Amino acid sequence: MIRTGVLAILALACVQGEAHAQMRAPHASEAACEEPALRCATKATPAFGPDGTLWLVWMAGGQVSVASSLDEGRSFSTPTQVTTKRLNLDWGPDARPKIAVDLKGGIALAFSIFRDEAFNGQVLTTRSTDGGKSFAELKPITASNESQRFEALALDEDGTVFAAWLDKRNRVPAKEAGRKYEGAALFFASSRDGGATYAEAQLARDGTCECCRLGLAFAAPGRPVVIFRNIFAGGVRDHAVMTFTDVATSGEVRRVSTDDWQINACPHHGPSLTVAPSGTYHVAWYTNGKARKGLFYAHSRDEGRTFSAPMPLGQPGRNPTRPFVLASPAGTVMVWKEFDGEKTSVQMTISRDDGETWSPPRTISSTSDTSDHPLLVANGRQVYLSWMTKADGYRLTAIEDQP
Repeated sequence: MIRTGVLAILALACVQGEAHAQMRAPHASEAACEEPALRCATKATPAFGPDGTLWLVWMAGGQVSVASSLDEGRSFSTPTQVTTKRLNLDWGPDARPKIAVDLKGGIALAFSIFRDEAFNGQVLTTRSTDGGKSFAELKPITASNESQRFEALALDEDGTVFAAWLDKRNRVPAKEAGRKYEGAALFFASSRDGGATYAEAQLARDGTCECCRLGLAFAAPGRPVVIFRNIFAGGVRDHAVMTFTDVATSGEVRRVSTDDWQINACPHHGPSLTVAPSGTYHVAWYTNGKARKGLFYAHSRDEGRTFSAPMPLGQPGRNPTRPFVLASPAGTVMVWKEFDGEKTSVQMTISRDDGETWSPPRTISSTSDTSDHPLLVANGRQVYLSWMTKADGYRLTAIEDQP
C-alpha cells in the first residue's frame, strides 16, 4: 500500500512536469545527469550564514555537495563533496538534505539514505568547521538500526542544533508483544557542539505518519516546536504540533485541524511551520480529508493550544501543492505550487499583520518542466524564494523585489 502511494505521487509529479519542452538555460538541471554537480540536482536546500553568505546543499549523482554564493545565488563557489562515494540517497518526494549555519560559521548537515528496498532509512550527519572546505566523517544520528527518515534541523540562538525525525525502532518490540503498530514515531536529539555529536535519541510521540516531512522551528530560546502528520483514532492522518519544554523534554500533542483524512497509506505531503517574532505559530498543510481538501493555512497565538479556522490556499482546479511559510520582521510570506496544464507556477501571498489578513496571491516564478518544492529563506529582513527547476536550474528570487 505504501509503495503504491509512492508511485502514485511520483506519477502525478511526472504528469505535472511533462509540459511542452523548451530550450534549457546553460546551467539548467539535467534529469539524466549522473554527476554530483548542481546542474544535475533535483533538490537543493538553502541557508544564510551570519555574514550574509548563501549556502546551498544538494543531492545529485548519489552524492551530497555543498557550495556558497556571495551574489545571491548568481554564482557559486567550487562545490565541496560531503560524501566520498555514491549512496542510495532517500529520493522520497518529501526528502532532502538539511543544513544549518551557526553564528561562528560552522555548518551542520543531515540527510537520509535507504538501507534496503523496503524504504527503511538511516539519517546521517556531519559538520564543517572550516567554512565548508571539508566535512567530518559521516555519522548516524542514532545508534538504532531501525529506520529513520525525514530529519529536520533547527538552530537555537545559543548555537544548539536540534534535530527531529521519524523513527521505526518501536515496531519490532510491538510486533513481538503482539500489538498492532501503525506508522512511525517522532524522535529527537540535540547537539551542543554544532552538529558534531548528538545526545541520545529520545521518543517524543509514537503513532505518527511515517512518510511526510516535518516542520521545525523555535517558539522561544531553548523551546523547539515541531509540526507533523499524526495518526489519530480511526487511522485519521491529520496534523499536530508539539512544543517542547526544552531541547530534552517533549510536550503535548495538539491538533492543528480536524480534517478527518482517514487513509492507510502515505500522503508524502508534509506541512510547513514558522514562528513569528510575536510568538505566533503560522502553519500550512495539505489534506484530502472528509472535512476539507486541498491546501490550508492557520495560525495560533497560544503555542498551538488553539488554531484559527483553516484558510484555503490556491485554485483547486490547478492542484495547489507544497506550501511553505516563513515569518520575518517585514511580514509573513507563504508560497506554494500550482499547475495550469502547461506550466508550474509558484504562487505567493504576504501578511503584514501577523496572519490576520493576506494579500491576493500572485505568480512570482514559473517553469515548463519538473521542479523541486518551493522554499523560503531569509537574510535579515529580506525574504527569498529558493527554487530548483529542471529547465532553469537554481533560482534565488528576492520577494520584496517583485512588482
